[in-house]
Amino acid sequence: MPLPSGSFSSQQGGPTCFDKMKTGFTIGFCVGMASGALFGGFSALRYGLRGRELINNVGKVMIQGGGTFGTFMAIGTGIRC
Repeated sequence: MPLPSGSFSSQQGGPTCFDKMKTGFTIGFCVGMASGALFGGFSALRYGLRGRELINNVGKVMIQGGGTFGTFMAIGTGIRC
């Protein structure tokens, strides 16, 4: 099935290296957030945190894990470009 001629922009190639790095960061951030929720949640429960302390601690661990893993995924994707 042929594509309409106006469906793409003037750029004929695939995504740019920066687009790939953004995608790598986003995927890494999501994976880091999920692992941060698991590990941070279990460790906070092990320490006996409840209520607001639990939510604050798990949220902090999720953001830290997401930022760290996302950064490394973006760097790794940039090296592969």
